[in-house]
Amino acid sequence: MQKMSNEQYDRYVSSLAPKSKILRNCALAFLVGGAICAIGQGILNFYGKTVGLDKTLAGTATSMTLIFLSALLTGLSIYDDIAKFGGAGTLVPITGFANAMVSPAIEFKSEGFVTGMAAKLFTIAGPVLVYGITASVLYVIIFLIFR
Repeated sequence: MQKMSNEQYDRYVSSLAPKSKILRNCALAFLVGGAICAIGQGILNFYGKTVGLDKTLAGTATSMTLIFLSALLTGLSIYDDIAKFGGAGTLVPITGFANAMVSPAIEFKSEGFVTGMAAKLFTIAGPVLVYGITASVLYVIIFLIFR
């Protein structure tokens, strides 16, 4: 058996390690995340101009539509393919949150409706919801105190 120095071993490991694709991954995340946001803007424009909703209602309807589409695409295993291609670009928009809620439910559906799907629905998203609700309550309390 041949002994290697630490430097030789580092060179050997570096030669076998896959090369980083960070620039490619960042570009794809930017493009996919931007595409999702552009689709969201198109939906917002549709609700505002075509349907005639005011700005607040159009924004709410857009969020609901994006969440529905994300959950539907997750259920059809299409969102996972988009996420494999676009990486983190699919996590940032509201669609990533919907995907995080639906994915565990689908994964555990074989365990039954209550103990599988319903119990696992909030596995990932539960802490996010708790934090968001708590932060919003604290914000309102601070707002009311200093108003």
